[in-house]
Amino acid sequence: MTGAFDALSEISVQQAVPLPVRQQAIIQLKNNLTNHWRSRKILPDQRERIKSRCLSLVNEQDDLICECNEIITAKIARYEYPQQWPNVLPDLVNVVNSNISARYSGTPSNFLQLRRALELLNAILKEGSAQRMLTGVRTMSKIVEQLHPILHSHYSTVAASLSSLSPTSVSSLNTAEDLLLAHLVYKCLAKGAVWMWQKMKTPDERLKVDPWLNDLVQSSVLQLRTLSELRINIVIALLPNDRLIEPNPRQCVTTLYRHVYLIGKFFRRLQQLDAARFVTMPLCSDLVHYYWSKVVQATDSPADFIGDSPLSVFPVRFLVQGMVIFKESIAQWAPVRKDGSYKEQVLPRAFVEEAVKLLVTRFIPLNPADLEGWMADPEEWVNVEESENDHWEYELRPCGERVLMTLASQCGVYVQPLLETTWKEIRGLPASDLTTILQKEALYCAIGRCAIRMKDSIPFEEWLQTNLAPEARDTNPSYPIIKRRIAWLIGKWISSECSSPNNPMVWEVLVHLLRDRGPGTDAVVRLTAAVAIRECIDTLQFDLNVFLPYLQPVVTELLRIMAEADTLESKRRIANCLGLVIERAELHIVPLMSAIATSLPQLWVAAEEDWLLKASLLETLSKLCDSTKEHSAPLCALVVPMVRDSFTPSAKAQLDEDALNLWQTALRQTNTIDAVSGQPGLIELLPLAIDLLSNNLDLLGKIVAILESYFLLDATRILQLGALDVFKGFVHGLKHALSFNQKHMMQALDLLVQFTPPTLYADAIHQSGLLRYIVQAFIDDQAPAVVLTEFVYFLARLAIADKQIFLQLVSATAAAMNLMETQVWEPILNQWWTRFDNMSEPRSRKLVAMGIANLVSTGRPEVLDRLATEICNLWLDVFGEIKEAREKADEDPSSLTLYWDKPAEQLFVDFEGSLEFDRRKAAYENDPVRTTQLVTYVAARLHEAEMACGGPTALQSQWLAKADPTVLKQIQDALAGR
Repeated sequence: MTGAFDALSEISVQQAVPLPVRQQAIIQLKNNLTNHWRSRKILPDQRERIKSRCLSLVNEQDDLICECNEIITAKIARYEYPQQWPNVLPDLVNVVNSNISARYSGTPSNFLQLRRALELLNAILKEGSAQRMLTGVRTMSKIVEQLHPILHSHYSTVAASLSSLSPTSVSSLNTAEDLLLAHLVYKCLAKGAVWMWQKMKTPDERLKVDPWLNDLVQSSVLQLRTLSELRINIVIALLPNDRLIEPNPRQCVTTLYRHVYLIGKFFRRLQQLDAARFVTMPLCSDLVHYYWSKVVQATDSPADFIGDSPLSVFPVRFLVQGMVIFKESIAQWAPVRKDGSYKEQVLPRAFVEEAVKLLVTRFIPLNPADLEGWMADPEEWVNVEESENDHWEYELRPCGERVLMTLASQCGVYVQPLLETTWKEIRGLPASDLTTILQKEALYCAIGRCAIRMKDSIPFEEWLQTNLAPEARDTNPSYPIIKRRIAWLIGKWISSECSSPNNPMVWEVLVHLLRDRGPGTDAVVRLTAAVAIRECIDTLQFDLNVFLPYLQPVVTELLRIMAEADTLESKRRIANCLGLVIERAELHIVPLMSAIATSLPQLWVAAEEDWLLKASLLETLSKLCDSTKEHSAPLCALVVPMVRDSFTPSAKAQLDEDALNLWQTALRQTNTIDAVSGQPGLIELLPLAIDLLSNNLDLLGKIVAILESYFLLDATRILQLGALDVFKGFVHGLKHALSFNQKHMMQALDLLVQFTPPTLYADAIHQSGLLRYIVQAFIDDQAPAVVLTEFVYFLARLAIADKQIFLQLVSATAAAMNLMETQVWEPILNQWWTRFDNMSEPRSRKLVAMGIANLVSTGRPEVLDRLATEICNLWLDVFGEIKEAREKADEDPSSLTLYWDKPAEQLFVDFEGSLEFDRRKAAYENDPVRTTQLVTYVAARLHEAEMACGGPTALQSQWLAKADPTVLKQIQDALAGR
């Protein structure tokens, strides 16, 4: 409504209005204004007032109102600065300049106003950084050029006050304000610098921005080191007296941590954008070494100094940030370049070896918190471990593993011998106490992470036989730690193709770990073994024959573990593993089909609204149908109810695509759509398919493919059950589908007409309005050419099937459309000729030629009127193109040589390996278009036309007299076999 946004803006700035009302007003304004900002109808003359109120909120106390205002102001500034709102940045900069100047010269200043202005400035810079259009990029570049010297100067001023930070000063409110101001100014400064770093690439641009970028990076490195050391000393000093509980010290230390972390984020972003350039910046190598020194210092400190809190001496996020920056810089100091040459500036061997020892002994081993989580909730612990790729930049142990992997990759000449020596020392040592077990587990982890580098140094198969297999059978109560890592190690080593999965000992160990329930094992070991089995199976080298002896116990145990699992995520993971086993086992899974099918309904019901698990179960059943092929008929008793359940109102948005995949697979791998042994049959899902054809345009392609499968299985039965419903569904879908779906739908109908007698579909075509829809499309001539061409193919197929029914349909359509029959014949024949040039496949052109020949034989004057011109030219084109010949004199269809033909294997690649491939191949090879010689067919139809016209003379004098003699002679020669 006109004026609504203006009113919301006015309410949000009125101090007399209750705060919740003001907050609600600005939330609604934030959610809706920017989408309508350029609307002259909704905001005819109110924009200036709204922009003025945005800037007036620099004095606002409430944080929520200010956060919403930042978003609003930044969006508007992106649209209107500098043309329509030139004062937004100058006004904010004036507020910042005046207040900072006053605050640090000893005169009164307005801290709240300064803070809000900096927050608004930061929001505008953040929004500007997202600019991609050339105009926006130029505007952002000018903003950064103007603001950088101002912001850098202000940061130097504010940062000077932080040098005196001490355990005493952090209790001061003034210190807390200084820290927050430094943090806000640096946020603005860093955004501008990152923008310039990634946008200024040419030598001239670099020459312009590098001086101040170098200056900023150098000063930031020094500032980070200074503030980090101050923070560590302050926290250590405040810890004994519990002074961090007090509000002011707590706030100051938290803000100081956030500021140090922000400077690190700035460096990390520069590194992400250009790592090679980053390490050449001033003091960056010192920065990387400083970060690593803090990691070393943290490991040498008491364990409680490391914590996931800003108040810890060494916060986890700070250490991880340092390790990530160190990790991404290693490649620049690797001893050997990619071309094999040696570098001058490299990491010393001693440094690399110490780093590896530190990682393997301090960061990679499981800590007490890990073991507590393992014991408290084994399944959730495994779920977190398996999602390690998502959180390695936030947690110490996963990050330490990634740093080790990078060191092994870039400094392999140092790391590989060290790990090999350590492995030789520890492989045979008995591990009975927890400390030794944890250290051995960490070494196994390191070897698994560096498998590709270690595969030539460690004889894995001999190690598996001699050490890992006995350890996997040990009953020590603490050995689940080792056993879980053994399963993980086997999976990683084989999935990295460092060893073959076709070693029976691999399966002996994994199957034992999967089903062992005695002392010295637990659920974590079994779940990890299941994941390892999936990784070993999912390799190119996998040999099913080696795995077959273990197929039955693997499937049995996977079903058992899935039933026992408490968390749905664990069930989903096991279901995915089971699905892969089924897929790779192929027909060998048939003896276990019943056991698998029996377990799925309980899991389906228990999943309730866990759509991801239900999707996994649908995929598992789909793979079972695919692997069991002609033996899959009993599975329809599961397919039918699960597909139906997937299309209930609450489920269809989540499961429809997976359900359609299952449905399609079941149809492709069965030989019947009827019920088996009194169980539901796929025929029961046909009404659902027809309903989806009309109402689900998003997945129309899959739905049409499903109906094609039904037609291939038993088209006659489908039409007997409900021909009119089928054609009505197609007509409704055609009216709303996109062109490529319309093409697919017409191809399905073509298949249906090819397979069924005309008496089954003729009335349905008329009653559904299909032919009326096609004729109207021909008259309008607005549909895409590809769609109109498919319509012609369909009509040609109808004409070949039964010419008299075709004539009756045209007559009935003319009556239904209140047109004369000639008015219906004209667009049909026009498009028949016009679309001939759009037909590229010889088979399709032959289909159209045969169809028009059958219409010629009816003697309809509308058709014969075009015989001498368009139709003869069409036949002549096809005669010359397809070049058919018979190798034998008889009429055996198999003797027809089709020089234009393509093998079914080339046409139906997507269906190979399914039973439907054979059905499609048979339909293709028995198509009258392939089995009928066109010249003979046309000659016969012309003879019928002569009879319909009263003899050859009548046909010649009445319809062929105006034909081009040359064309007519060529037709006669072709028909005569000359």
